[in-house]
Amino acid sequence: MNDDDAPKTAIDLCSIEEIGIATRTHLQNSGFRSLKDLVVRGPVDIAEATGMDIEKSAILCNRARQRLEDAGVLEKSFVTARKLYNKRLSAERISTGSRNLDTLLGDGGVETRAITEIFGEYGTGKTQICHSLCVMVPHDRAHGGLGGKAIYVDTENTFRPERIVSICSARNIEPNHILDSIIVAKAYNSAHQELIIDETGPIIDSNEVKLVIVDSAVAHYRAEFLGRATLSERQQKLNKFMHILLRISETYGVAVVITNQIQSSPDSIFGDAFRPTGGNVVAHTSTYRIYLKRSGRNRIARMVDSPYHPETEVLFSLSEKGATDPQQY
Repeated sequence: MNDDDAPKTAIDLCSIEEIGIATRTHLQNSGFRSLKDLVVRGPVDIAEATGMDIEKSAILCNRARQRLEDAGVLEKSFVTARKLYNKRLSAERISTGSRNLDTLLGDGGVETRAITEIFGEYGTGKTQICHSLCVMVPHDRAHGGLGGKAIYVDTENTFRPERIVSICSARNIEPNHILDSIIVAKAYNSAHQELIIDETGPIIDSNEVKLVIVDSAVAHYRAEFLGRATLSERQQKLNKFMHILLRISETYGVAVVITNQIQSSPDSIFGDAFRPTGGNVVAHTSTYRIYLKRSGRNRIARMVDSPYHPETEVLFSLSEKGATDPQQY
């Protein structure tokens, strides 16, 4: 049973004994509308938002996860490797529009229930890939999509509906349907960015969202927390944000794509002097990390971190079609 097959009563707050009418009202007023919200936000957030003690919050969170496991929404805590392997053979993916990029990502594109981080210098195609994914996700599986919508969290004012229209025109796709399938949320600071992500759960459920994009994930934190004195606080907030994204991807079965900036590493004498921002917090939370570089008119995409991919690289291009392959134009 998948998330879509689970009855709504199975994920309602009152489906566990510890939550009565009064507690449900209190949780809903605090922004927790379903068991999924409890699992995604975690016991610390529950305690802070509702005023409950941490022990009760942990019990509610654990009961919610157990209920979702019983309903088939989440994987059981203990499963055999063979069962997990068989399930991963049918993992859902969203095409980037480029066969080479799709091959790099695992012969199909961006994977659901995972975070894919794309980083590189400005102009290397990070935002263009995000726009291409938004165009592809509403299509059916035979044409590289999942028949769902996309949430685009724009932190740097880089989303352009005109670009969506131009990609659709180049690919002979009716643009209005695609535009209606993209839900844009502009984040004005890191606190607003966190609030948007906290509120994505009900939107994902009610709109059949299959893709969540954050472009870029680290920009606001980098701008607001300056100097070494604020580094610890920045990393703590960023760590919490990334883990909520990870739980959203697993709980709601969506693909999460984040873009990231790079910074120079002055102590690097040999090799590439550029490093992605966010440090180990982003590195350890991202499932897949792709590094983009320029190569003349084309771009190089390198898989630098993955649970099972080799460290390989492919060539792709940016055209009116969005992300595509060099031989296609």
